[in-house]
Amino acid sequence: MLSRNQPQVYARRLRAVLLRSIPLLEARGIAVVILAGVVGVMAGILVTAMSQIVQDLHGLLFGVQPGGRLSGMFSLANPMQALIPAVGGALLGLTVIWLRLRKFRTPVDPIEANALYGGRMSLTDTFIIAGQTMISSGFGASVGLEAGYTQVGSGLASRLARIFRLRRNDVRVLVGCGAAGAIAAAFDAPLTGAFYGFELVIGIYSVANVAPVMTAAISASLTAEMFGGVPFPLELSGLPQLTPSQYVPFLLLGLLGGAASIAIMQLVTLIERGFNRLSVDASLRPVIGGVIVGLLGLITPQVLSSGHGALHREFAMNYGLTVVASVFVLKLAASAISLGSGFRGGLFFASLFLGALLGKAFAGVMALISPATGIDPSVAAVVGMTSLAVGVVGGPLTMTFLALESTRDLTLTGVVLAASIMAAILVRETFGYSFSTWRFHLRGETIRSAHDVGWMRSLTVGSMMRKDIKTIDASTTLADFRKQIPLGSAQRVIALGPGDQYVGVLIVAELHSDPAGGEVPVRDLAQYKDAVLVPSMNVQAAAETFQRAGAEELAVVEDFTDHIVLGLLTEGHLMRRYAEELEKARRDLSGEG
Repeated sequence: MLSRNQPQVYARRLRAVLLRSIPLLEARGIAVVILAGVVGVMAGILVTAMSQIVQDLHGLLFGVQPGGRLSGMFSLANPMQALIPAVGGALLGLTVIWLRLRKFRTPVDPIEANALYGGRMSLTDTFIIAGQTMISSGFGASVGLEAGYTQVGSGLASRLARIFRLRRNDVRVLVGCGAAGAIAAAFDAPLTGAFYGFELVIGIYSVANVAPVMTAAISASLTAEMFGGVPFPLELSGLPQLTPSQYVPFLLLGLLGGAASIAIMQLVTLIERGFNRLSVDASLRPVIGGVIVGLLGLITPQVLSSGHGALHREFAMNYGLTVVASVFVLKLAASAISLGSGFRGGLFFASLFLGALLGKAFAGVMALISPATGIDPSVAAVVGMTSLAVGVVGGPLTMTFLALESTRDLTLTGVVLAASIMAAILVRETFGYSFSTWRFHLRGETIRSAHDVGWMRSLTVGSMMRKDIKTIDASTTLADFRKQIPLGSAQRVIALGPGDQYVGVLIVAELHSDPAGGEVPVRDLAQYKDAVLVPSMNVQAAAETFQRAGAEELAVVEDFTDHIVLGLLTEGHLMRRYAEELEKARRDLSGEG
């Protein structure tokens, strides 16, 4: 029988054998690139497998023909199929009960893992999210699979990085490679996948990271193609030449896409809070949501699942303004209800579909109020698709490359990028979150991107404070203080009251030069009486406290209620440690040392 430590022993032995047999692996950069290629292959296989499982469920449950798409159907074959999302909700509710009984914590996704935990992800979290996402989308809930794709790619990459005992920054890069490979495989778009990894999961574009991320994206895309992955490219032909006068309307469309993305994120939150107020258990909420989504699916199946078929239908056919607006409202409601009721998935593909509908509606309105502008509906759909998705998902370059790789039309790139930047600026300045980071905010987290701030959180006051401090009774007179603490014997002393409660900081040099009478108690001369630190504060919170107090040194107390003194921290030591850790993080990022 295997002991608990034997898998780690085998992993270390494997790494040692590889290093001896493949000398190139001793070069850290080359080793990361090779591992990135392996991650890309795994991501391509798993993305294709997950997509096929969901397609098979659609065929089994909804009668979708091979090669067809659920959201591309014109109507459900049987009205009873409207109950299928509710059945999926019941299955999802059972997983909620099981997770509650097993006392699982909230799963960590790639962005959170890279921001707070140095890229460390749990395989258990990975398989839970992947399974729940496939149940949700497979039974028709209006969610995409992209969250499950990136979770699987990044989770396996994180485990592989830890097996080979990579450095913190290399683990983060490999997690980004897993997400990049997953998106590249899902959309047959290596550049899109690579910049998804850069912008959203790694948090920064770096020349040192280009090779591994691109290797993962290209290998994943090729692997998915080899195993029969369905390509995403949109077939657009005969598009008119863009004129300079059309850039202003398209920039306006970019702003509309950004505003719509904020409204969508807020709507999902409102519906989620509405479900939370219902006096029903969380395991029953997906059933209620599934019933509503199924009823919307009776009106049009375009609202079901992620929406691949519906998106292609919108580009292939020229619907009127009323139909486009109706589908937009129905899809928005279905996606918000699905996520708000507890179905697992994301808004990545839903935002693309909703953005395309918004673009077509915009073209229809412009044709009515300013026909001379000549806005082409297909071009407007691509611009709207990327603009709205930038607001929800984040990453203007990611969405620009998606438009380029999916349409194969280079002339669209400039206007798509301009509109995407307008959407990104609007969202950043007025809202400040993408959908992923907004959900972190609702949970009480403060992270807004995948930038590595975990080391900053681990650099706490408790780990930096000095414990060898001098204390004195606060009722001691100034004359006695000068006798007990001669000038030069210490720089600062902590004054304590009854029960060793903190009273304030005494600056020795100032008390020896103070003109006050010798009978004055040192309590009256103490400084920073209301400014203290606690051990759990991180470096950022401590620095803010120093700045507010205007102090160079502060006492560290047990908690804000019982001011039992534990130590002392100086602002100089705090900033020196912060600078050291920041330099270490910079060296890790640039590959130095």
